Amino acid sequence: MLSGSTVTCVDNLTTGTYDNIRHLRHTKGFKFDKTDVCKYSGNPKVDAVFHLASRPAPDDYQKHPIETALSNSEGTYKMLELGRRRDARVFYASSSEVYGDPPEFPTSESCEGRVDPLGPRSCYDEGKRFGESLCKAYQDQYGLDIRVGRIFNSYGPRLRADGSYGRVISRFIQQAIVGASLTVFGDGSQSRSFCYVSDTVTAIMRFTAKNHPTYFCLNIGFPEETRIIDLANEIIRLTASNSSIQLLPFPSGDYKRRLPNVKAMTEEINWCPSIALAAGLSRTLRWAQDF
Repeated sequence: MLSGSTVTCVDNLTTGTYDNIRHLRHTKGFKFDKTDVCKYSGNPKVDAVFHLASRPAPDDYQKHPIETALSNSEGTYKMLELGRRRDARVFYASSSEVYGDPPEFPTSESCEGRVDPLGPRSCYDEGKRFGESLCKAYQDQYGLDIRVGRIFNSYGPRLRADGSYGRVISRFIQQAIVGASLTVFGDGSQSRSFCYVSDTVTAIMRFTAKNHPTYFCLNIGFPEETRIIDLANEIIRLTASNSSIQLLPFPSGDYKRRLPNVKAMTEEINWCPSIALAAGLSRTLRWAQDF
């Protein structure tokens, strides 16, 4: 977790792209293993395991529900077993989606959430919830040192915008740059909490690095919510685009709001995300225009 560490990256590239790590290919101490996490059989000597593998985009994971569910169940099992064999600390990337349609905003870690186990998003929502349960079981049964991060919408450079992989910010930027209509679902009044990628990574690393944490799981996200229609208009403004906004039917099973309560994160790691949306969008836009 420190500068100079040896890092093994495991990814089957079903949603990722090698271009995201191409700049690391000659870096000393970096190894890439193109492998499905569910089939991983390696046994490297490690001090920490970061399990972030899963299809995260709703359009994509609803087309691949079994693979999505397995990456958070079988894949989580594989990573926990590696952590157990090597007595390594494990970070599991969970999601704000474990809350489903929560009854409280901002939403704290104590909220049990409301998730439809048979809904169109259940392969991801329930997959993440099961992954958390398996982590807790390994902590209880084996005393494994585990941290769970419930990550809210994260964005920034290298986030794919194409096809079913596209996330809203990268998709809007791509549409605005080429002058296409920005596709907004529903009336755009639904909101999300957007956390710039470097803030997300900083929180993950600080949480994982802390010895004897008070909390088993933490919300990781920016403590402000943004309406999607406002996001679309801001990106049109930043890109000086002539794009219009096209309203599409609201997807079945989607959620209206996301807003993390970050009190526990602030207490646990004495830090809070600091990159406001306007600054993060400007950084992401510069990357997209140069890409």
